[in-house]
Amino acid sequence: MHGTKILDEADRLMTVCNSCRYCEGLCAVFPAMEMRRAFSDGDLNYLANLCHSCGACYTDCQFSPPHEFNVNVPKTLAIARAESYAAYAWPRAFAGAFARNGLVISLIAALSVAAFIFGFAALNDRQVLLGVHTGPGAFYKLMPHNAMAALFGAAFLYAIVALVMGVRAFWRDIGEPVGMKTDFGALLQAIRDAGELRYLDGGGVGCFNEDDRPTDRRRLYHHFTFYGFALCFASTCVATLYHYLLAREAPYAWWDLPVVLGTLGGIGLLIGPVGLLTERWKRDPVLVDEARYGMDIAFIVMLFLTNLTGMALLILRETAAMGPLLALHLGVVFSLFVTMPYGKFVHGIYRFAALVRYAIERKAMGHGTAE
Repeated sequence: MHGTKILDEADRLMTVCNSCRYCEGLCAVFPAMEMRRAFSDGDLNYLANLCHSCGACYTDCQFSPPHEFNVNVPKTLAIARAESYAAYAWPRAFAGAFARNGLVISLIAALSVAAFIFGFAALNDRQVLLGVHTGPGAFYKLMPHNAMAALFGAAFLYAIVALVMGVRAFWRDIGEPVGMKTDFGALLQAIRDAGELRYLDGGGVGCFNEDDRPTDRRRLYHHFTFYGFALCFASTCVATLYHYLLAREAPYAWWDLPVVLGTLGGIGLLIGPVGLLTERWKRDPVLVDEARYGMDIAFIVMLFLTNLTGMALLILRETAAMGPLLALHLGVVFSLFVTMPYGKFVHGIYRFAALVRYAIERKAMGHGTAE
C-alpha cells in the first residue's frame, strides 16, 4: 500500500506496463520504469515528474479504456504529479489552499499589493501617482527604491527558500541511487533534455492533444514560455547590475540591454502562455487532471499578466498612466513570486531533477547518455 490512492493506481499501471513494455521507446518514463521490479512512493513520484504528458502512450496502449485493464498513464501520472507538488511543498499547509483556488488566490494577492502601492503613493502625493514622470528614477517617484527593493526582495527570497526546501524533499524521496553520484555529464545531459523538451514529442511524432493527430504546438509554446521567462530574468539581472554597479536608475532607453532583453522575453511570454492555455482547453479530458484546473492555469495566467502589464508600462511609461500601471505590474509580480512554490512553476524544477536522476541511472546501467 502506498501513501495515496493515486500512487496505488500508478503502481498498478506501472506493473502492467512493465509486463508489456510496448511503449519503452516513447519517452524516459518507461526505460526508468523497467529498471525497477517494485515501486516505492518516491519511485512513483519520480516517474510522475519524469512524464511530460505527451499522451502518446495512451494512444498506443492496447490496454487503454475501454479495456478492462483501464490503463491511462498520462492522466494517472498527471494527478500523481500534482499531488507531489503539495507533498513536497514548504510550508506544506499553503499548498492545499493553492491547489483548490490557485488562480483566485493569485489574483487576490496581485490586486491587494497593487492597491497597497496605489494607496501608498496616493497618501503621500496624489500628483505623483497621476503625474507624468520621465528620465532616470521616474519609477521611484511612486515608491522609493529602498522600499520597493525590500518588499520584492523579501518576496523573492521567500520563494527561493520555499523552492529549495521543496526540491530538497523531492530529491531525498526519489533517492540518489546506491553507488551513483551526480556528475557533470549527467547534469549536462539533463540540461540538454530539458532545454530541448526532448520527451514532449511522443517518441518523435509530436504531442497528442484533442485527437489522434500529434503536433508540436505544445512543445513550441513551452519553448516560447521558457525562453521568454529566461530573457526576462536576464533583463532583471542586468538592470540590477546597472543600478548597483553603474549607478544607472530605471527606466532605461528603448535600446538599452535591460529593455531589449525584457521586450524579447515579454513577447515570448505573451505568445507562449496564450498558446499553452489554448492547448490546455483543447486537450482531450481523458489525458488531463481536470480537478486541478485552477492550479494548472494560475501560473500561466500570472505569467501572461506580468508581461501584459510590463509591456503596457513600457509603452505608456511617459504618460499619466505610468503610476497606476506600475502599481498593477508590481502587484502581479509580487503575487507571481509568492505563489511560485505552490503552483505549476515547480513542475519544471521537479522535472529537471527527475531528468538528472534518469541520466545518472542510464549512465550507471551502461547505456551512456539518455536515449
